[in-house]
Amino acid sequence: MTHKKIMMEPNKKIALVAHDNKKRDLIEWSKFNRDLLAHHKVYATGTTGALLERELGFKVHRLESGPLGGDQQIGSKIVEGEIDFLIFFWDPLEPQPHDPDVKALLRMAVVWNIPIACDRSSADFIISSPLMDSTYERLVPDYSGYRNRKLAEEKAAEPPLAAPAARAVGPAA
Repeated sequence: MTHKKIMMEPNKKIALVAHDNKKRDLIEWSKFNRDLLAHHKVYATGTTGALLERELGFKVHRLESGPLGGDQQIGSKIVEGEIDFLIFFWDPLEPQPHDPDVKALLRMAVVWNIPIACDRSSADFIISSPLMDSTYERLVPDYSGYRNRKLAEEKAAEPPLAAPAARAVGPAA
């Protein structure tokens, strides 16, 4: 499969998301990394965004709460190239009513090859990477073949190929 390069600028577009039982962890992590986060564009879902904005003292682009569509909004922004990486402190021990949305969000992050941190350790590694404040060429599979494939209905609607003309078989003259 061929790949396309997508430029990530030095000032990244970061999505911060946390389940209820992980919000305190994300807030603490964000406060510790406030100066690093401050010069990037930060997005967050619902309550997490309100808490972050209050605790960090800078503008956070707030979306809907996760269960109300915020996870899907973040996923959409990933597809549109408006999010460079995702920090999602999710709770693996607590079932969520919007688990399918969470799975879809994580899937979009993988499909579009953006870095994902699902816990404090991986978030620390991402935020402290030398790539964080530099331009980075992210490789994304070229999905044009997938987008342009013929669907079964299109194939069925195509006229059948004409059979080659039959040749007479018989004694040679």
